[in-house]
Amino acid sequence: MTTTFAASAADPAFRGRIGSDARSGHYPVPHRYRLHLSPSCPHCLGIAITHGLLDLGDTLPVTHLPAVPDAPDCGYAALRPLYEASAHQYRGPAAAPVLSDDWTGRIVSTHAPDILHDLAERFAGPGPDLYPAPARDAIDALAHRCEQDINQAAQQAGCLGSDHPGYASALDTLLGTLAALEQQLADRPYLLGSELTAADVQLWVTLVQLDTVHRWHLDAAAVQRIAGHRHLWSYARRLAARPAFARPLDLDAIARRHHARCLGREAAGAAVQIVDWTTAPTPGRHVTPAPR
Repeated sequence: MTTTFAASAADPAFRGRIGSDARSGHYPVPHRYRLHLSPSCPHCLGIAITHGLLDLGDTLPVTHLPAVPDAPDCGYAALRPLYEASAHQYRGPAAAPVLSDDWTGRIVSTHAPDILHDLAERFAGPGPDLYPAPARDAIDALAHRCEQDINQAAQQAGCLGSDHPGYASALDTLLGTLAALEQQLADRPYLLGSELTAADVQLWVTLVQLDTVHRWHLDAAAVQRIAGHRHLWSYARRLAARPAFARPLDLDAIARRHHARCLGREAAGAAVQIVDWTTAPTPGRHVTPAPR
């Protein structure tokens, strides 16, 4: 199976933060920082969506990396000089996402949750308040739930296969979480109420990953049960029609990374697409379908 949403950000090499003033060392200044993102990485997708929702295109430039890492250690050759300038004799992979400081030529952070928080808190402009103070605990809890009970449960089920005794337990965890989210979305437009937050970005990226990666290793009956959560997938389609979600979504890049790195067996669920992510009526979107 491929690396999951959170696994690629485990044990980050750099965890600097953007502070609120000059005393922090890294303080929010337009055009000082740069994001380095790959279109195939779910962490990068979440950051790219946040960047678009906050309309940071003129404030915080983005350098786009290839879909599939091009270094033997699953890193990016283009990021290697930046990593080596930031840590003496750095030996790990030069992975994305990266938030770098153009003033110093060094990395601020490679930790996706911290990058997301700093974008929402330190660079927030006319866009939505994605990380409102009263909802922060709920947002962080949702992120943990998406990782543990959707991504990891789906990956575990796919790795084990439907004939393994642990498959049913992993699938039950996944379906139970989807059912709870389905109920939560039955009477509200967004996860936490009437306003879009970072929780919605996290869940939407997780649903994209579930449909475009994990279902390839689940049996058809499991995917049909996953697809049966009407409110959840309607919500996913509705967000997919918004430019900030649609523009950075590159299904071809996700498929190429998955097939380049995946060691698991394809199962019958691969033939049961849950959402046609390419049909949302968004002018100017650049979504390409995954190969069949």
